[in-house]
Amino acid sequence: MGNIPVSLIPRQVLKNKFLLGSKKVKVMESNLSLWQKYQDWLYYHPDLEFYLDISRVNFTPADVEALAPKFDRAFRDMVALESGAIANPDEQRMVGHYWLRNPDLAPNAQLREEIITNIRNIEDFANQVLSGTIKPPNAPKFTDIISIGIGGSALGPQFVSEALAPDVPPLAIHFIDNSDPAGLDRLIHQVEPRLNSTLVIVISKSGSTPEPRNGMLEMATAYQKHGLNFPDYAVAITGVGSQLDQTAIAEKWVARFPMEDWVGGRTSEMSAVGLVPAALQGVDIQGLLAGAKEMDIATRHPSFKQNPAALLAFCWYVEGKGKGEKDMVVLPYKDNLKLFSRYLQQLVMESLGKELDLDGQPVYQGIAVYGNKGSTDQHAYVQQLREGVPNFFMTFVEVLLDRHGPSREIDSNITMGDYLSGFLLGTRTALYEKGRGSICITVQEADARAIGALIALYERAVGFYASLVNVNAYHQPGVEAGKKAAASVLKIQLAVIEVLTQSSTPLSVVDIAEKIGEADRVEAVYKIVRHLAANGRAVLEGNKGTPAKIMVIMGDKCADGVC
Repeated sequence: MGNIPVSLIPRQVLKNKFLLGSKKVKVMESNLSLWQKYQDWLYYHPDLEFYLDISRVNFTPADVEALAPKFDRAFRDMVALESGAIANPDEQRMVGHYWLRNPDLAPNAQLREEIITNIRNIEDFANQVLSGTIKPPNAPKFTDIISIGIGGSALGPQFVSEALAPDVPPLAIHFIDNSDPAGLDRLIHQVEPRLNSTLVIVISKSGSTPEPRNGMLEMATAYQKHGLNFPDYAVAITGVGSQLDQTAIAEKWVARFPMEDWVGGRTSEMSAVGLVPAALQGVDIQGLLAGAKEMDIATRHPSFKQNPAALLAFCWYVEGKGKGEKDMVVLPYKDNLKLFSRYLQQLVMESLGKELDLDGQPVYQGIAVYGNKGSTDQHAYVQQLREGVPNFFMTFVEVLLDRHGPSREIDSNITMGDYLSGFLLGTRTALYEKGRGSICITVQEADARAIGALIALYERAVGFYASLVNVNAYHQPGVEAGKKAAASVLKIQLAVIEVLTQSSTPLSVVDIAEKIGEADRVEAVYKIVRHLAANGRAVLEGNKGTPAKIMVIMGDKCADGVC
């Protein structure tokens, strides 16, 4: 068969036999119908060398017919979205991440020029950093990157770094994607010997999101402690005119790149958010963009059978009965794709996990996503997947190229890569024998074009599915609610500290809650003072197992001199 895709082999050959080297092997009679379904529904993209196999998904012609009107609407919605329609009515924003890899599609000349200029500036900046033209004050070149972001501003760059960065990148990258002080201290300790040659990228559209803001302030303190001027090492990726942008201008940071208002965090990998750190690691960002562009073109096909993203959305709908009744398990059989499921977790769950539909009606939509990599997961949770609760469908990701260069034989005529391929095909078969549905995505090589194509494929599939179930894929009210709730807790903490500071005698948590006007939030007050006490900022007196009887007084020591 050589390099000829299955879809191009004459039908009469496929019906009766397949080729293995020079041998003709008869197809097992019991598998003929499944083999026929594979042929009928296999999607193949020759330029991307991309395969999508949905033959192990349990759907019927009736399912195809029933969803046809919904797909007609989904295709219209996608055309409107790419044309610049307000696709996020909550925030009155366009959704234009597709324009990032094909600026000609931008709705006006100004946006088109901005996209082209920004990519050119990113490449110029990366080349100057890598050549040493842009360098730190006390070192010949930058050696490391600390990327500070949250959500898509962290998950996208992490996935691409793991997937595509060379074994020995020109700049080693580290991520701050949480507000964990101990985790940050550990990272600083790791890079401390090279702090004077470490570039810090701060990613925040608004500039006020707590997690990246906290990381930025902590890193600024770390540089100051080492006698280094933080702005000489700092790069901002943010909205034009944001708080962070103004800081970067005033302090003369090394560089600034815009975060477009019409690009959401979970679809921002092809913007400066993902391209700046990728380019600094020597990743082929033009290949990434080209693969995404090519997949975007493929996913504009108006027939869902010839549209890989529509096929994915169709499978998700059928498996979960249009209500997310099954989890999506993503299992890539390649080490460098191990973060793919984590990346998709945010893209899919934040986009589709919605209480209300576009008509304001309660629908409680969403698809849970989890996974790690094969064959590791075969020795973890696949036992349950095959024989336990059938509440999932599987997505296998197969990479045909084992490695660059020859492989030794582990057994006679069997290489290590053959084992990995066998594990994938075997697990797929074992699951199907138990009625567990699966999708299989295959690429020739997990290179920049393939990764770009995968990102674009799932971005589009999410958009199609959202249209099928009538939800807004481009807002995140649940995330915003969490931010507001966290802000209210910190507001209570400030009030608690003020009360404790003014009191010369211990107070009970009930007393404190009443004094700050939060009598109905005693539990929150108790947990706040417990955290303060654990960090030397308050003292708890009494039996900690009976929190209502705890007495609290302000501590006489403070972390880093700050109470």
